Amino acid sequence: LFVWYVGSLIVHSSTGSSEGMLPKENNMFLLYLRLINRPNSIVDIITALGWLYPLFFFSFYTVCLFIITIEFSRKSKFFSFPLNIIPKLYLSETEREKYGTYLYFSIGQMFSAFISPPMVFLAILGVSCISDSMTSQIGIRYGKRHILWNKKKTWEGVIAGIITTFIICVLFVGMLWGLIFTVIFSLFDIFTDKPINISDNLLIPIGCGVSYIIIRFIFNINYYSIILMWI
Repeated sequence: LFVWYVGSLIVHSSTGSSEGMLPKENNMFLLYLRLINRPNSIVDIITALGWLYPLFFFSFYTVCLFIITIEFSRKSKFFSFPLNIIPKLYLSETEREKYGTYLYFSIGQMFSAFISPPMVFLAILGVSCISDSMTSQIGIRYGKRHILWNKKKTWEGVIAGIITTFIICVLFVGMLWGLIFTVIFSLFDIFTDKPINISDNLLIPIGCGVSYIIIRFIFNINYYSIILMWI
């Protein structure tokens, strides 16, 4: 986000516009349908996405693939990777027995980046990083009312995550999409682990990304970014 914002400021101050920083078309489902129906239109599609999105996309994917390679090779009996020592430095003995949460995080964010336009993806990334951390920290430090079906989570933590999610999403995708993503986050956060035995690091980015392309395609609800007004 910091790199993107600084880049936006530099481009805007140099050229007087933010041309290329944001996609001309953000209905990703239609773009992928166009690519399937007309494979030769890939150049037009990349142009419609602007120059920054493909650059950011491939840079982010490189980092995520690097993390995934480390984790899978760490658990593999047949493959090795020189940097496998990194997770061993901070993972406990119990954590080493299973896949790290950062693996699910990377997979979820890669999927989200693939189907979401830049500002939507940044909102989802912020929710996954900040809101999830707020839920955990507030729940651990101040949580007293445990969720009936999931004793590991508290309502205080969930409420903190909901408030944080709404603030983040309003900045990136506006009030309406902020409400939509907040509802999605709250449902996934409450029901993951128990009764849904899926990591929220995986379910939240995938769920938010899929919800965006479905709602955007069916109801044609666009978003606006308050944060862009600061440029």
